[in-house]
Amino acid sequence: KPVDLAAIKEEIVEIFDEDNYMGPTMVRLAWHSSGSYSKERGGSGGSTGGTIRLDPEINHGGNAGLHLAVKALEKVKKNHPEISYADLYILAGVTMIEEMGGPEIPFRLGRPDAKSGKEPTQTPDDRLPNADMGTKDKTTQHVRDVFYRMGFDDRDIVALVGAHAIGRCYPTRSGYSGPWTNAEWTFSNEFFRELLENKWTVKKWNGPMQYEDPTGKLMMLPADLVLIQDPQFKKYVELYAKDEDLWFKDFSKAFVKLTENGVK
Repeated sequence: KPVDLAAIKEEIVEIFDEDNYMGPTMVRLAWHSSGSYSKERGGSGGSTGGTIRLDPEINHGGNAGLHLAVKALEKVKKNHPEISYADLYILAGVTMIEEMGGPEIPFRLGRPDAKSGKEPTQTPDDRLPNADMGTKDKTTQHVRDVFYRMGFDDRDIVALVGAHAIGRCYPTRSGYSGPWTNAEWTFSNEFFRELLENKWTVKKWNGPMQYEDPTGKLMMLPADLVLIQDPQFKKYVELYAKDEDLWFKDFSKAFVKLTENGVK
């Protein structure tokens, strides 16, 4: 039977209403499903196959905590077996972004599911960006390498990382701790404003290197800070901090590309 997108989206919104923390986690699920894409050698990885639900990908270090989102969506999949897991995970991200006040993102069906995580669609563990490569220059280069590999440019990179407006880091998942903004369930350009308007200093704590604002409530990762340390990146941060509509437009376009990369 045909896929009833409206009904599926309604069930995804119910998950958010029951547990707001699921909003950002589902966006991360969509992003991590897709962020394994490489355009090299004919293309591999990406959202196709829905392999993020399967071993080994669900157990990759970068995907810690995402099993919760996978589990929450299992109920939706049972009610709507006609949608593939691969499509469902992207639709969940798109729906949550809209629900949290973000742009409406065009969504297309058509991602097939892999039967096992051992299929050629599975991807190695090291394809997602690392938050810190040890030095500012290495981290900056790493961020560019990862996103260029997916076919993005500097403007796309800044647009996509702006999604750090939502959610937080968990010591039990990434080792880092805290939210990027004061409104972690609101999809807005606040991430860019916080980045520019605060004085960010290295947090003194028993954990990996991260930055904090003067209140100690907000945090930034080394890979966030490079967006204002690098002049090419910084001009886009300044642009989006001033113009949320422009950011929404650019984000939406980049997110469609991110989630359709590698889909035949």
